[in-house]
Amino acid sequence: MKTRNIIFYLIGLFAFCSCDDMFEPADENNRQEDAMYEESKYAYGLLMYAYDRLPYLTTTQTDIATDDAVTNLTTSPYVNMATGAWASDNNPMSQWDNCKDGIQYVNLSLSKVEKVKWAPSARSKQRMFIDRLKGEALGLRAVLYYYLLQAHGGYADDGVLYGVPLLTAPEDGSSDFNQPRATFASCVKQCFADCDSAMALLPIDYVDVDSDDEIPEKYLALGAQKTGYNLVFGARSRNLMSGKIAEAVKAQVALLAASPAFREQSGVTSAEAATLCANVLKRIGGLEGFDISGNTWYKNKTKLDPKATEMPEMLWREDRHNNNDQEKENFPPTLYGNGRVNPSQNLVDAFPMRNGWPISDPNSGYDSQDPYFNRDPRLENNVIYNGMTFKKTVILTGADMPNDKNETNDNLNNTDQSTRTGYYLKKLLRDDVSVNPSSNLSQQHIYPRIRYTEIFLAFAEAANDAWGPEGDPTGIGFTAYDVIKAIRNRAGLGTDEYGRPLAEGDAYLEECKSNKDKMTLLIRNERRLELCFENKRFWDLRRWQMPINETVMGMKIEKIDPDKEDSPLKYTRIEVENRDFDSSYQWYGPIPKGEVLKWSNLKQNKGWQ
Repeated sequence: MKTRNIIFYLIGLFAFCSCDDMFEPADENNRQEDAMYEESKYAYGLLMYAYDRLPYLTTTQTDIATDDAVTNLTTSPYVNMATGAWASDNNPMSQWDNCKDGIQYVNLSLSKVEKVKWAPSARSKQRMFIDRLKGEALGLRAVLYYYLLQAHGGYADDGVLYGVPLLTAPEDGSSDFNQPRATFASCVKQCFADCDSAMALLPIDYVDVDSDDEIPEKYLALGAQKTGYNLVFGARSRNLMSGKIAEAVKAQVALLAASPAFREQSGVTSAEAATLCANVLKRIGGLEGFDISGNTWYKNKTKLDPKATEMPEMLWREDRHNNNDQEKENFPPTLYGNGRVNPSQNLVDAFPMRNGWPISDPNSGYDSQDPYFNRDPRLENNVIYNGMTFKKTVILTGADMPNDKNETNDNLNNTDQSTRTGYYLKKLLRDDVSVNPSSNLSQQHIYPRIRYTEIFLAFAEAANDAWGPEGDPTGIGFTAYDVIKAIRNRAGLGTDEYGRPLAEGDAYLEECKSNKDKMTLLIRNERRLELCFENKRFWDLRRWQMPINETVMGMKIEKIDPDKEDSPLKYTRIEVENRDFDSSYQWYGPIPKGEVLKWSNLKQNKGWQ
């Protein structure tokens, strides 16, 4: 759908979160503009369309275009992009149409919200609804611009770092669509302003108040009471855009802007980004609010249950879904899955030993012929490797290695559903799901939009860059080192093979805390491990200006003596898929070719045709 055609016709209302009982569905499909002022249910549809265009992915997709994974679905557009077909008219990473459409709906909503009769018989509720819907819209606009900047911000041939056209009013048939790109810095300022305005209008969290005394004075002065306040700002609206979410989005924008790829002209420093991240974390008590089971939220079954209300790892999340779609796609074939996402040897090598040392360090004790022994416990949580038992089934990923049922479907490159790297995905999957056609079973799933761990890692990255591993010149109360120590302690590093703390503790972390550059590499690696398969790696590599064309490696495992059942195994690294990216310009994504051809004022990023 083109933005200029999104004027006042709505097809229907999307049910979203807990608001489905606040406004009844529209009686008619085609409505005129004047109708929305009398019918709040119709006007709210504008904002629901903006929510529908939030660009959060609920499955692992973009990681297969990085050094972290490949897929056995060779027709995937991400495979084509990563192997040389990425172009301004062939861009599966584009956010242009989706996010611009969402911004149009936001701007339409903002232009109408004051005129709508939300609760005309109660002045206080009318004002509260207006404030909430304004705040939601402004927060959503910041999200949509953030994703546009991430996907399309970059340097043009004139040496200027551009963002995207800034639109803060709705377009209509008489608008001038030939708009130039605003500078990246201007777009960042707009995101900051929208987040600040959203925070001023919205509660930090949607919770029910127990008495009128808890209602903000500005609404009490209008006659607000507990029942009306809870109707608008209470728990029934949980998971809509809130003050804390807008604050977190501002921190994400700041980290992007302070990253190596953008910092020269973004107007944002790492110190500012660290401070904004710290503001988010202070609301949960800093490290006191760190969720000790947050890295395995996807298999914490009691917290995934629909009756559970608290998920301390989740700052913002998708609604719960009862399905087995992820498992159908990613279970190994002997478990009736398609084995789609195959973690790379590159990623497996990034997991340190349990003692905390990288496997490349002589202190690690790594054995290349017993490569999975005594490794970082996160490896076992995230990746299925050869010989692992999963769902009471031993998964064998070597070459010509039949299981106890004489099947080899899980073996390397054995079928179209088999692994190409020697590994299968484990993260995000529930082992109590079945995709066996004769015993199909679904379970509750949640996918995060923003995790607190992501904000902790963002703080560590920015704080280390600004002040070093242990610097805290502004009195935040915790440092980059403190955060990484908490993350690695949660993972179980600095322990022996039985999980007992080592006398020397996490010696590698202690070595890194005295060296800013080493800590930078450690923080980036921790982010890679903690957020793997959550569609972050593609963008992280680019904002860090790191190599993007590393060949994806795998592991071929064979018996040294094929005739002996108990033969020792031989481990050989193999090349799986070449990445064909050009760092001279592909650190920045393109503006869609059709848009550049259509509008003369729209500059393309350097290097793209």
